[in-house]
Amino acid sequence: MPRKQLKRWLPKRHDLAEHRALRLFGGWLTDQNLWHLNRRSVAGGVAIGAFCAFLPVPLQMLIAAMAAIVCRANLPISVVVVWISNPLTWLPLYGSAYLLGALLLDKPQVPLDTITMGWLWQRLGTLWVGCLLLGSIAAVVGYFTSSLLWRSYVLSNFRARRERRRRQRQD
Repeated sequence: MPRKQLKRWLPKRHDLAEHRALRLFGGWLTDQNLWHLNRRSVAGGVAIGAFCAFLPVPLQMLIAAMAAIVCRANLPISVVVVWISNPLTWLPLYGSAYLLGALLLDKPQVPLDTITMGWLWQRLGTLWVGCLLLGSIAAVVGYFTSSLLWRSYVLSNFRARRERRRRQRQD
């Protein structure tokens, strides 16, 4: 991940500390580890955000932010990754979660085209089972994928820098 580009997009810690609505959180939001961009904090933020995206509750971003504070993962990344779950993706995410939950709980399967959001809310127990499992899978896959992508980016930069230095010595 290009660290400089991410830093341009992220809000500054001192701006958040001075924001009137966020003063309630005090020193928690100014903890440097929540904003630091390294492989572990970003991968942790991706994992938290991916898990929270599958939770069938309102205020998923708030839950992801609190989990990032507790786990000392990257706060903005965890909140942004939650946006995987949005009104356009709710039905595919929660429909597949329901079908997985129904399979695990040995409930009758239904055709995918009959599933609506109202129908899902009437079957929350089965939905929760599928959401927790898919959220856990998404968190693990997100953690390792982002960690591997970060590592490969760093290694490619290292190799390119080493190759430039080698060429400079030859000239």
